[in-house]
Amino acid sequence: MTLRLAMWSGPRNISTAMMRAWENRTDCVVVDEPFYACYLGSTGLEHPMRDEIMQVQSSAWEEVANQLSHGQEGVDIYYQKQMTHHMLKNIDLNWTKNLKHCFLIRDPFEVVNSYCEKMETISVEDIGIVRQWQLYQDISAITEQKIPVIDSAQVLKHPEKVLKAVCAQFSIPFSTRMLQWPPGRRESDGVWASHWYQVVERSTNFAPYKERIIKLTNEQQEVAEKSVEAYENMLDRSILLLN
Repeated sequence: MTLRLAMWSGPRNISTAMMRAWENRTDCVVVDEPFYACYLGSTGLEHPMRDEIMQVQSSAWEEVANQLSHGQEGVDIYYQKQMTHHMLKNIDLNWTKNLKHCFLIRDPFEVVNSYCEKMETISVEDIGIVRQWQLYQDISAITEQKIPVIDSAQVLKHPEKVLKAVCAQFSIPFSTRMLQWPPGRRESDGVWASHWYQVVERSTNFAPYKERIIKLTNEQQEVAEKSVEAYENMLDRSILLLN
């Protein structure tokens, strides 16, 4: 039976490196941000490469949800890189019953600092941390799963320990192939890769964690502060809190 695994993250949160780790397994197929066109179509936002995204992805959330919850039969693991801010409140979450779930979180001040390197404006909705906490509660209730949470800092500090713990949560064997991958772009990468993925395309593993110098404007600081409570609620549920 196919394990359909949704990894729920906000932007700028090692989510693409995490996708690389799973895709490098021999038993796994991945999909990159499948609800992006739905999100852009519903919000009308002008993101980089919007036209290209709308051309290659379905903007009908029902169609996307059906593929995610029933597609890829015969594959051992169907890994889904999901962006929490793409999951708009008009989308019925009952499709998530057919999946297993994991939440990947990151300190909101680090997220805002990184996001603003790529985008000129920012809002609480853009970084998806408050929405992430809402989704964690809603999906937990719908699926009746005890959903694991992992913090990106812990992944970077202890990649093998964290990935082994995640695999154990879903009763699948850990593979050392998750710790290192070839550089370059993948056919599975979204068409937006040329704008967002320059660093991960040069990577071959999870980069060692290092403290960031955080310099935020008052507006950016406010966005981060409004996301702290949601982040801490999920951090309290992290499966590993390692030094």
